[in-house]
Formats: sequence, C-alpha cells, structure tokens
Amino acid sequence: MSRYALAAAMALIGVGCAGLPPKQKPVTLSTTVPLDGFEATAGGTWPAAEWWKQYHDATLDQLIELAVGSSPTLATAHARFDSARQSVKIAGAAAGAHIDASADFERQRLSDNGLFPPQLLGFNWYNQADLGLQASYTFDWWGKQRDAVDAAVDQAHAAQADRSAAGLTLASTIADTYFGWQADEARISLARERAALIEQERSIAAARVKADLDAPDDTHRAELAAAAEREQIAGLEGSATLRVVALAALVGRSMAELPPLKAKPLPAVSGTLPDNVKIDLISRRADIIASRWRVEAAERNLDAARAEFYPDVTINALVGLSSIDVGRLIEYGSRVPQAGAAVHLPIFDAGRLKARYGASQSAIDAAVANYQDTLVGAAREVATQASMRAQLTAQRAQRLLQADAARQLQSDAAARVRQGVSDPRTELSAAESSNGQSDALLQLDAAALSADIALQRALGGGYENPQQLANSHTTTATP
Repeated sequence: MSRYALAAAMALIGVGCAGLPPKQKPVTLSTTVPLDGFEATAGGTWPAAEWWKQYHDATLDQLIELAVGSSPTLATAHARFDSARQSVKIAGAAAGAHIDASADFERQRLSDNGLFPPQLLGFNWYNQADLGLQASYTFDWWGKQRDAVDAAVDQAHAAQADRSAAGLTLASTIADTYFGWQADEARISLARERAALIEQERSIAAARVKADLDAPDDTHRAELAAAAEREQIAGLEGSATLRVVALAALVGRSMAELPPLKAKPLPAVSGTLPDNVKIDLISRRADIIASRWRVEAAERNLDAARAEFYPDVTINALVGLSSIDVGRLIEYGSRVPQAGAAVHLPIFDAGRLKARYGASQSAIDAAVANYQDTLVGAAREVATQASMRAQLTAQRAQRLLQADAARQLQSDAAARVRQGVSDPRTELSAAESSNGQSDALLQLDAAALSADIALQRALGGGYENPQQLANSHTTTATP
C-alpha cells in the first residue's frame, strides 16, 4: 500500500512540476563605461572621501558637517536604508523554524438540548484548559527561502549605496552653492567699484553740460549707465541672498544658525582625469553600484519565483496539555502530543506562479535597462564636466590676455591725464573696461570651480563599494 502512496505522490509532483520554466542563465553586465572616443588628459587621482577639503575652506567644511547631521535629504536616505535592513530581517525570519506557545482557558455551559444532555453527564458547566508548544519547520530544499533572503540583502546593499550617492549629491550641491555665494559677493564688490567710476563720469558730464561744453545727452547717457549698474548690483545681491536661503535648506537649519559667511577669493582649480576612468569608474560611482545590486536582487527574486513550482515539505510538532479540570492540567495523563508532516504542491493556481515568474523576468529586464542608463549617464557627466573644465581653462587663458591689455590701457590713460593731454573721462572709461575684464575673469573662475565640483561628483566623490558583487566578473549587458 505504501508503494501505491509513494507512486501517487510522485505522480502529483510530476504534474505540479510540469510547468516548471527552464533555469535562466546569470545576467551579465557591462564592466566598462561608454567613453570610447573621448580624449582627455589623464594622470590625475580619484577624489578623496572628503574631496571638498581640497578647497581649504573651513566654512565649507563646517556646512557639510552640519548637513550630515541634520539634512532632511540624508534623513530620507537613512530611512530607506533602515527599511531595507528590516526587510532582510523579515526575510530571514521567514526562513527559520517557528515555535509558538499558547494557553487557553474557557468556561462553557452545555445546552440542555445538545448532543450530550447534561443529565447524562451530570453537569451543565465545565472548564476547558489547554497549554501547548507548537513547532514547525519548512525544508528549503529548492532554495526559495535562501533566494528571498539574498534578494533582501542585495536590496539593502543597494539602499546603502543610494545613501552614499545622496550624501555625495548633498555635499556637492552645498559646495557649488557656497562658492556661488562667494562669486556673487566678489562680483558685487567689482560692481560697486564700477558704479563709483560711472558716478564720477556722470559728475564730470553734468559739470561740462552746466558749463555749456557738452550737450545734455552726455548726462543722460551717464545716468542710464549708473541706473543699469545699480540694477546689476541689485540682481547680484538678490542672487547672493537666495544662495544663503538654499544653503540653509540644504543644511537643514535656519539662516540664523548657519556659520558666519565671509567673502573670500575663490580657490584655484587644476587637474586631470584619473587613469582608466572607462574601467574603474564603475566601482567608484555609488549609483552604478546600487543599480548592479538591484540586478542581483532581481535575479534572486527570479530564482525564488522558480522555486515556487516545487513542493514545500513542512514538519509540525505539538507538545500540549488539555484538561477540563484545571487542577489536573499538568498531570501526565493530560498530555496531547502531536506530530505530522505536510507536502504542499500547487497544481492548478490559475496561472499565478507563471505570472509571478514572468513579472520577475520583467523586473530583471528593467533593472538591466536601469543599469545601462546609469552607465550612459555617468559617461555623459564625466565627459561633459571634463570638457567644460578644459574649455573654461582655454577661455581663461585668453581672458587673462584681455585683462592685461585692459590694465595697460588704463595705465596709459592715467598717464595722459596726469600729463594734462587727455580728459579724465578717458581714464575712467579705461578703468571701467578693466573692471569689466576682471568681472568676466571672475565669472570664468566661478564656472571652472562649479565644473570641478561637478566633476568630483561625476567621478564618485571618493566612494568605494564595501561589499563584493557576485556579478563583478561579468562583461556584457543582456539577460
């Protein structure tokens, strides 16, 4: 008889596993960033973990330190990571043995018209006390629970990388905003100097018009230039104020709680790309690492979905006591032990398992597509910022020549004024031109600094992956 039961069980297993999909090959991912054809000077170094300290600005260091402790952006990233860690614990708990304790006590009256009349039993009311300890364990022969745990761990690693990426974005945005404020303050100072020069021109023009030496048009032109310069100053002051507001929001503090901001010269930037950017950038970018972890998590979920087609085998055991007399509950005769085993095999489920398996396959496709998109985005950022920095360096060299020429013109005009062979307005005009060249040079320096900060972010900001990826050896990009 047992042989027939075994044959029937095997037949059921065969029927249940008939729709088992074939095992998928591991996903392989590209291990190079698409930077073919991009030429840039190499020989540089990768950013340090605290890359912003290369600018040697104590105020910037303090702002970023405050942001790490109180920024709502980082708090959100921390919360996502903590949630992912709890998911690992939940998945791990589902994979282990389960032991439950129970205790029940009931007092019940027997119906006079029930199956067992009280007259026959000799009582109407009775007590029922039960005490039990139940244990169950499901064998993970097909790796379903293990794959679920691995998927949760991979998602936690992805969330950890996302947290690092959020920290890098926050630090780079603070640095860019802070140095933008410094540039605004420096430009305001230049604009005020220029406004003073224009005011001197206006005074000279007014005096000459009053003396009937010039037409009133000269006064109007001077007033127009002065008003335009005041507008420029107002715009720069408004921009500086908005940057302070942005800094407060980024740090997560009020404007009054920010450290004192003092105008300083912008730091100089110079540098080259690290060697082997095309290959090493993958391990240096937190967003790329996070996308790779999500591909691995999707693979583990697919394995778990495939394991659903196999039968589950569970064993159960109960150690219990039951008695209608509470005083005799713990006697040896009140024991009610129980043991058993169960096999669960889905045969007809209206396509639920196949649908879940198909959804898991689609999740892998989406994760791989996201990985490729992240790679392309990383290549674009590196190429864009490196090219921008090179362009600004070339522009600055030419702007320096213009600034030197403007200063020489100013010096020559001043000499002619001292010799009494030229109108003072000639010197003032040359000084305005020199001031304008200084302002243009300052804007190039600010843009170069902003591009350098963006390049630090594009190169990963000193990130290093603390975990080893299972797919670190793979070289192509299709599932």
